[in-house]
Amino acid sequence: MADYFEIDFLGVETKKSGDAIALRYEKDGATFIHVVDGGYATTGETLRNHVLAHYDNPKFIDHVVATHNDGDHARGLVAVLEHFEVGVLWMLRPWMYADELIGRFETYTSIDRLRSTLRSAYANLAALEDIAVKKGIEIREPFQGAWIGAFHVMAPTRARFLDLIVTSNKTPEAKAEEVTGGGIFTTLLEKAITAVALIRAAWGAEAFPAEDTSNENEMSVVQYAEMCGEKILLTADTGRDGLAEVIDYAPAAGLSLPGISRFQVPHHGGRRNLTTDLLDKILGPRLENPPAQGHFTAIISSAKEDEDHPRKVVMRAAIHRGANLHMTEGRDIRSSSAGAPARSGWNALTPASYPDEYEE
Repeated sequence: MADYFEIDFLGVETKKSGDAIALRYEKDGATFIHVVDGGYATTGETLRNHVLAHYDNPKFIDHVVATHNDGDHARGLVAVLEHFEVGVLWMLRPWMYADELIGRFETYTSIDRLRSTLRSAYANLAALEDIAVKKGIEIREPFQGAWIGAFHVMAPTRARFLDLIVTSNKTPEAKAEEVTGGGIFTTLLEKAITAVALIRAAWGAEAFPAEDTSNENEMSVVQYAEMCGEKILLTADTGRDGLAEVIDYAPAAGLSLPGISRFQVPHHGGRRNLTTDLLDKILGPRLENPPAQGHFTAIISSAKEDEDHPRKVVMRAAIHRGANLHMTEGRDIRSSSAGAPARSGWNALTPASYPDEYEE
């Protein structure tokens, strides 16, 4: 069988969106299974069953990636780790760097105490570590430059990740001079009521807010692969700094931008993860007129009941650049190459319509 890939974005259906992605690909005659996040705890069982049903009932998964600590990404991986034999678990554990960070905190003088605090703060990742240790699963660090099978890690860099730990609201008591972002203001923004007014706008109009996403989202592992002539970028919940790292690192990774074929829109279509400039550099500039059909695929993992995701400005921005845009919204989406195994009952999707308004 010729090389192929298939990427499944599972519908994570709660009142809030989540990510659960399964991939299978064949390269040089060998087949690999690669799981990226698992949604919430209940989603994990669905993900496990999906892999069993559609990937030939495997016992072994080559790579499992926990992109960051958030419960809508990490909790579901418990079911995956407990059921399957796993080659490598990839995740970044903040407590592993306590000895390196201790000097950047005012009140922490004990490395063990800081390590314990960080492990408690990032409890979803700690739970995965416990399972991996019990089962003898190898854990590796997915910093920029690492290879996860066919996927190249584009972000975060080690240095930025450590800065994010120090400035996170989950790790208080950092020295004042070290805190450069992600403070209480960010927390309030995260928790604020997000209802906004909508304004009608002509084709091409888009405007993103000044505020950035949270430190925890910025910790997300971003992965890139080129397979079967297609450029695939999985972004998890990364923010503007993470996308800037992707752009800066792209030449070293052999990625020519703009021009992504399969694009996971960050953070369920959140508007504080993107800017017009970043999208221009990754996907290309806005088209002058609506295209007759898109020339690449963009996918948003968003729940039907989630009133805050996706944002209409994000939907517009993807379509402005020629995307065939799809949201999970209660369904599983398969994005595959030619030659991928046939799957009965799965049909082609109609791209999302262009919103004629966006958030003020």
